[in-house]
Amino acid sequence: MTSGSGPTEWQALTRFNTLLSVNIPDAPREARDSRETREAVLARAAAGLGPAPHRAPAPHATSRAAAAVLELLEAQPGPVTVAELAERAGQHPNTIREHLDTLVADGLAGRERAGAEGRGRPSWLYAAVSRPPASPEYAGLATALAMQIARTSEHPGEEALEAGATWGAQLAERLAVPATPAAARRSVVELLGTLGFDPEADQQRTRVRLRQCPLLEAAMEQPDVVCAVHLGLVRGALETWRTSTGQTSLVPFAEPGACLLHLTGANRRSA
Repeated sequence: MTSGSGPTEWQALTRFNTLLSVNIPDAPREARDSRETREAVLARAAAGLGPAPHRAPAPHATSRAAAAVLELLEAQPGPVTVAELAERAGQHPNTIREHLDTLVADGLAGRERAGAEGRGRPSWLYAAVSRPPASPEYAGLATALAMQIARTSEHPGEEALEAGATWGAQLAERLAVPATPAAARRSVVELLGTLGFDPEADQQRTRVRLRQCPLLEAAMEQPDVVCAVHLGLVRGALETWRTSTGQTSLVPFAEPGACLLHLTGANRRSA
């Protein structure tokens, strides 16, 4: 899927705005009962689990290898030397130094001399330069819409799930229909990537780590709404591509650095 074929954040927001204004019938009782309690999700978020905020992409044509070094550098608690980063990356220091020089030249990392200790020139210490959240206007308005449905609906989770499903169906209709369930799983992972979730999937694309969230602040306050919209989006896209969704689930704030999307049931054609 090319970048030109996917939805922009503002196109997605326009659909989200429309969908949240629609009165949607309640979901089946078994779907409501199977959903986690809001308190359980919030407890995991408070413990520091879950994805990072969606960040703007690097403004330069950084190579994939340099981008991986940048991601590792951003994960460090403080400035690090080339040797320290090379050890954590499992690569030769000269390779890491080359990528760090590129990142510094591109303005994505900074460096400063470490304090002098004994003879010799002090080592360079490297740290990532903070990047702003991507499209803060989109995130802010979508957050406000999610908070509105949480305040005004008698069944916010159910309505959010249905709204997300309609949204996902609309997004999927703009794309080519995948030929197989496996291709549909691949396409839905790619779709999540265009929307800012930074997905990392296993080889079969049945277990997907969502490492960023474009609505993280709202999700931490109203996970039963925001996370339900995201799950509905996935289900709506798969259903539009005639792929089963029976065991498709989303575990918000499941582990350090990610929510977990399970696509185990998306393995056959639906009627």
